[in-house]
Amino acid sequence: MTVPARPRVRLATTSLAGCFGCHMSLLDIDEKLLPLLELVEFDRSPLTDIKHCGPCDIGLIEGGVCNAENVHVLREFRANCRVLIALGACAITGGLPAQRNHLDLGLCLQEVYLTEPSLSRGGIPNDPELPLPLDKVHPLHEIVRVDYYIPGCPPSAEAIWQVLTDLIAGRLPQLPERLVRYD
Repeated sequence: MTVPARPRVRLATTSLAGCFGCHMSLLDIDEKLLPLLELVEFDRSPLTDIKHCGPCDIGLIEGGVCNAENVHVLREFRANCRVLIALGACAITGGLPAQRNHLDLGLCLQEVYLTEPSLSRGGIPNDPELPLPLDKVHPLHEIVRVDYYIPGCPPSAEAIWQVLTDLIAGRLPQLPERLVRYD
């Protein structure tokens, strides 16, 4: 008698306003990626060419929310992912992209597009294909409910592995203090 195979967990990942370092940490799981691939099926992710998040068990999101497209992607993930994880400092606090929050967005655009010598004849971009910038960069939890947080800039591969394997096994994620980073 054969035991039926356990269905694989559907995992989606995306990067909003940030540096993509958290996804690099995911790839730094190295040789553990092979056992992970036996347990998960990737939905939307830089590892696939899927453009929209479908129904998933786990969604990993790195980066802050800086424009209308980020808001749309984040809400799509929240609507489709049973568990949503804020991955890294930018997703948790706004991180480096939020450094612009103390500046006036209009003045920034004028400085970059109207007074910078190399671009001063171009004008401020105004194209419907460009996502509308928000006045400030937001951490994920200011837009949607977040279930778990993995801190760090970027978080270690071991921390990501720990949280994912706990969730896949049906356990409450436990990050030992040695894996928690705030740098």
